[in-house]
Parts: sequence; structure tokens; C-alpha cells
Amino acid sequence: MTAQNPLLAVEGVETYYGNIIALRGVDIAVFEGEIVTLIGANGAGKSTLMMTICGNPQARKGRIVYAGEDITHLPTHDIMQRSIAQSPEGRRIFPRMTVMENLQMGALVTDGASFDADLQRVFDLFPRLKERQHQRGGTLSGGEQQMLAIGRALMSRPRLLLLDEPSLGLAPMVVKQIFEVIKELNREEGLTVFLVEQNAFHALRLAHRGYVMVNGQITMSGTGAELLARPEVRAAYLEGGRKEAAE
Repeated sequence: MTAQNPLLAVEGVETYYGNIIALRGVDIAVFEGEIVTLIGANGAGKSTLMMTICGNPQARKGRIVYAGEDITHLPTHDIMQRSIAQSPEGRRIFPRMTVMENLQMGALVTDGASFDADLQRVFDLFPRLKERQHQRGGTLSGGEQQMLAIGRALMSRPRLLLLDEPSLGLAPMVVKQIFEVIKELNREEGLTVFLVEQNAFHALRLAHRGYVMVNGQITMSGTGAELLARPEVRAAYLEGGRKEAAE
């Protein structure tokens, strides 16, 4: 990438739950216009890193820099007003609100001037949401709820999109559609994406670069193609093997 400094830099971050360390000196860089993925087994610490970037929990050591600003100790609501949007694990839409109301909630951090254009953009990406716009979020299928979670994040016009396990629990056809949308947003609009995923195959095929996390530590990094070709990555994440990619 052409950017000299990362848009997002995680530097030596340690995060704890009480006295239990969850992240151990994590270093990650995401440059403008990249898709960067973090893969690892369930419980490796991937979602903890995503939550730490968003300020809850806060890093106990190290720092997180976004667009040249140290955001390590900012409260979550301040971080999310800096053109960062998150589609969290488990989707966490507002189930009693309609699709349209959920999307309106995503736009609250903007001035509203581009609401109609942003709404049309989301409906173009996810035509199903237009069909369901008056339906309550809680009545949607899992795949539709994931589309809504991403659409709600896009309504805030983010410079950096954080996606936490977008394929979790979804049918393969829906997973393919979600990943195609992420690819299109990056290719057509230059949107920077940091993607946390258990589905290593899809994530590494999509990403410019990737990192592997084991037990709260980054154990490997490289381009998506390089990591896909690594035998230890294939054994641990692509062929059903149980060997951790720690070496």
C-alpha cells in the first residue's frame, strides 16, 4: 500500500480480564485501502483484540493509534465517532426495531446530509434489506441479520470497517455473498477493512494481508496467499487438523 503510516496500528498491546492476560504483546498494522484479516481458533483472543480496539476492555499495556491519534484510553463512544464502524460478533442488531430503524441508528454519527444516498448504497449491496425494510430485525434470518449489521455500520460512512466473525453460523451461499460485498466495497470505494474470522479459507483469499493468533499472541503474518500456502496454517485451519499454528 502507498500509505507511509498505518491507518490503524496496534503496538505491543496487552489486555487483561481481571488478572488473566488475554492479549500478549500484540502488534498489527492496517494501511489505508487494505483488507487485513486476523485468523485463529475459537478462544484465541481475536474478538478480544477487536473489542480492545473499540475501547472495551482497554489495553493495559501498549497503545492503539488510529489516523495518527493515540486512541488507547478513549471511551468507546469517542472512538466510534472517529469514522470507525464495527459489525460485532453475533450481529447485535436492534431486534425490536425495523430494518429501516436499524439503518437510521447507524447514521446517527453523521450529519444526515447523505442519508438517502447511503441508504440506497446499502440497498444496492443488500437488495434483501430493501425488501425487508419495514420488518423487525429480530424476525430476519441469520444471514439477513448479518447483512443488516454490516449495512448499519456502513451508514456511518466509515473510513475503517471492523468486522468480527461475519460468517459465523451462516450458510455457505450467504457467506459467499457477504465476502463478495466486502471485496466490492474495498475494490470500488477503497474502504479499509479489518476482518476477524474463523473461516480462514475465505478470509485469506479475500485479504491483502493476514495475521495468525494463537493464545493471545501473533504467531505468523504475511500476505493472504502466503498464509494460505503455509503448511502449518493449512493443517490447523484449512484441513480440519488440530495442530496449532504456533511454530
